[in-house]
Amino acid sequence: MVGRGELTDKAWARIAPLLPAQSGQRGGRWRSHRQVINAILWKERTGAPWRDLPERYGPWKTAHERLRKWTADGTWDRILEHVIVKDDSLGTLEDNVAFVVSIDSTSIRAHQHAAGARKKGAARTGSTTSPSTANASDDPAED
Repeated sequence: MVGRGELTDKAWARIAPLLPAQSGQRGGRWRSHRQVINAILWKERTGAPWRDLPERYGPWKTAHERLRKWTADGTWDRILEHVIVKDDSLGTLEDNVAFVVSIDSTSIRAHQHAAGARKKGAARTGSTTSPSTANASDDPAED
């Protein structure tokens, strides 16, 4: 049974031939490529740190090192190029196909220093106090 967000058998059949052979490596047997790719996909999908990788994917360092090696030798680029959805109805890049990206900014917050509040300390020179902050004894009407 395939877990949510993991490679299906059909997807695995497409990318398995693109991966390097698992035999002949020093240090013993490699962890399954499929398990490592599922770990990489989990990390990218969740955005969590590598150290928070669930135990079912094996050691986090194994997945990280394999991704680093595959990126360096071009294997990861070949995988991504092969699995990108290519839809003929969109045309080709030479046809100047435009993609629209929509970004929701409702959760963007400004830094605290961008609020424009006065800094702690004395008031600026030349500033006047507002009537609401003046002392009651300063009122000339009471005399």
